[in-house]
Formats: sequence, structure tokens, C-alpha cells
Amino acid sequence: MMHLKSVILSLLTVLLCCSAAMAESSVWKAEKNGAVIYLGGTIHLLRQSDYPLPTEFDKAYKAADLVMFETDIDLLNDPATQMKLLAQGVYGDGSTVDRHLSPKVYAELSSYCQANGIPLQQFSRFRPAMLMTILTMLELKKLGISEEGVDAHYFARAKKERKPVKWLETADEQLGYLVTIADGHEDEFVSYSLKDLLETSEQLEMLTAAWLKGDGNKIDGTMVAEMKTAAPYIYKKLLLERNRNWLPIILAEQKPSKTLFILVGVAHLVGPDGLVESLKKSGYKVEKL
Repeated sequence: MMHLKSVILSLLTVLLCCSAAMAESSVWKAEKNGAVIYLGGTIHLLRQSDYPLPTEFDKAYKAADLVMFETDIDLLNDPATQMKLLAQGVYGDGSTVDRHLSPKVYAELSSYCQANGIPLQQFSRFRPAMLMTILTMLELKKLGISEEGVDAHYFARAKKERKPVKWLETADEQLGYLVTIADGHEDEFVSYSLKDLLETSEQLEMLTAAWLKGDGNKIDGTMVAEMKTAAPYIYKKLLLERNRNWLPIILAEQKPSKTLFILVGVAHLVGPDGLVESLKKSGYKVEKL
């Protein structure tokens, strides 16, 4: 059985994922009344060649009194959590994925698996969100995407250095997104995901290059814009709703002379609904590092 931590990170990488032309990183600094928030846009899985990380991330980390992540990464790695994900990721009534997809979409799924030497029958009891995450992980493995990303890097470092950490949502909340994102939209989700799988290499090259340069316009205008158009329910659930939930949590941590470092997927920061724009609307002065 594959490592379920990789399954979790894979879905967040592909579904997720200020814009100065000469920007050098995906790190922003927001200031208001003596309070400072650094916002680090992350990629949850990277290649070995993507390290070392841009120095702006280290600058923000060292300045921070508190580092906030999307969720508790230690808890995600706990075997009990992984078993819970596995249990929630399969159909409890014994049904199989073909019963929840139209013949056309199931044929597309079967064709993809056959072309890539994947025994679909072995994964037939998985719900669409989990099944597509597994297929994504297998594709990423072929491309050499096996290194843990920015979040895990700084979570481990903060733990080692005993720097205070918090998170923006519980592990159960994040598992809920992972398992249920396709509910009610199974055909759309599988078709959208299969299209992404066929373009994984190109998309990852684009996303990583834009992330390294801090090109928020590129990320918002391609990955995020496509999600809004092709799968608006994914955009609403994975990005818009979570951004709205996270903002008051971030603001509640702010005190004069206190510095936060927020590390979330880069797609959560860019565009008109991103956290960068939300902080501007809340009266913060925001600049790129």
C-alpha cells in the first residue's frame, strides 16, 4: 500500500496549486499597527533539484514569533489518521467507482489506466477523489516528484528548533476536503482530473517556475483561472471557502510587535480572492520580498 501522506500531499499539490514583474519569490510581507505577517506561498511536493528554497522563506521564518500551517503535519503523518483517511476514502457500502460515474467518463478512466499500466480493478472501491489522488501520486512518482515540500520542511525545522506553531484547520477538516471534494460532481471531477494528469509534467514545470519567480499573475491567470472556469465547485470549496475561514484565524493572532509566518499553498495567496488581497482590504500594507 502506498504511503498515505504522499496521497494527501499529492491532491493538495495538483488541485491547488503582488505580482511585480521583477519579484524574486512567493513571499509577501504585510504590516499594520506594528504587527507583521509574512505570507509564504508553498508547493507541497518538490523535486530534489528545487532545493535550496528561495532565501526569502528563511528570512520570514527567522523573523517569525509564530509559524502557521494549513494543518498539523505531524497529525497527518500519524498512522491512525492515515487509517482514517483510508477508511473514508473507500465506499462503505461495498460499491465500486463505476457505479458512480457515467459510462462515458468511466470509459475515459479505464482508457487512461490501461494506457499507463494501472490495474483499475485494484482501486475500484475508492471514491473518485481518493482514486484520482492515487493516480496523481503515481504520475508524480514517474516524474521524480518525491521530495517533501516547503510546508514539511519548515514544520520539521520549527519542531526541531522549538519555534511555536499553529494551524488554520484541523486534520479532520483537511481530510474532509480530500475525501468529499468530488461528491455530487463525480463525472466533472474525474474528467477534470484526467485532463490534468495528461498535462502534469507541463503544469508542474509552469507552476514551479512561476512559484520560484514569485509570479502570482501567472499562477492566478493559468492554474487558478482554469479551475474557476472548468471546475468552479472545486475552486469554491478548496480555495475560496478555506481562505474565508482562515482570514479571521490569522487576524486573531495579530498583536503589536508580533510577527507571524503563514505557510499555505501558493494558490491561496494570489488573485482577487487570495489572502494577500484580503489583507490589503483589512488595512495592511503589503509588499513582495
